[in-house]
Amino acid sequence: MSRTISYITSSQLHSTTPKPQLHRPNSIAIVDVRDEERSYDGHIAGSFHFASEGFVERIPNLIQMVKGRDTLVFHCALSQVRGPRCARRLLDYLTETKEEAGIKNIMVLESGFNGWEGSGKPVCRCTNNPCKAELA
Repeated sequence: MSRTISYITSSQLHSTTPKPQLHRPNSIAIVDVRDEERSYDGHIAGSFHFASEGFVERIPNLIQMVKGRDTLVFHCALSQVRGPRCARRLLDYLTETKEEAGIKNIMVLESGFNGWEGSGKPVCRCTNNPCKAELA
């Protein structure tokens, strides 16, 4: 399967992420690759944290944690360096290992966490990984 990396806006992501009251499985996994700033800036509710430092070594763990999700959306603070780089590293890993993993779409959140928060989207400040909060 040929995959590419595409971009998604915070509004698109917020509107396409199933809300808990719809009682359907969420096929989107949000992957926060920021490093220590996640602990004091907060994060997108429901996201997984896989810091960019050491990301490649943790890809098998990420694949296991997002099993059943077909779309992964990566972000860092601005999604200019770390988010796109980690998305590319996952794509390269899947291509090299020929591992299917059920992942059909790899995306990057435009403007990253700062854009998400700046547009008034929900932010969680829990310390769980993965975050167990739901998007509002």
